Amino acid sequence: MKRGKLIVFSGPSGVGKDTLRKALTFDNYEFSISSTTRKPREGEIDGINYNYISKEEFEQKIKNGDMLESAEFVGNYYGTDNNVVEKMLMEGKNVLAEVECQGAIQIIEKHPKAISIFILPPSLEELQTRLLGRGTESEEIVQLRIKKASEELELKKHYQFHVVNDNL
Repeated sequence: MKRGKLIVFSGPSGVGKDTLRKALTFDNYEFSISSTTRKPREGEIDGINYNYISKEEFEQKIKNGDMLESAEFVGNYYGTDNNVVEKMLMEGKNVLAEVECQGAIQIIEKHPKAISIFILPPSLEELQTRLLGRGTESEEIVQLRIKKASEELELKKHYQFHVVNDNL
């Protein structure tokens, strides 16, 4: 059986990665559900949006080498379980990993043949408007996310493709 392809879909928080992923259609692909230690937002479902696990369980997975990528962001861990991804790839499925920039760089380094796509906001001002519009985080957290996004925009050089999310 032919091994599947790994597709890394990334960009700063609030840029619309999830919205774009839901609007796109790919043949023969599986979405890699990331794990996180953050609490679910309203309407999010464990095992659908994320695998919500404890900080202790996440740290054990890192220690065991079970994470393809992992990052700590504003006090929470995020990451992709390597065992799950490898199983899907070996089954010939294309795997779409939607991850934050820090994790994407880890995947790109481990899998240089992965297809990497960086999603950009039209501007940092628009990104701030989107993050505030969510209504899920304090002004302080939104400002931390904007600061981080301005740093992450410098990472686009590591990706094969760049897409500005200005008109879905």
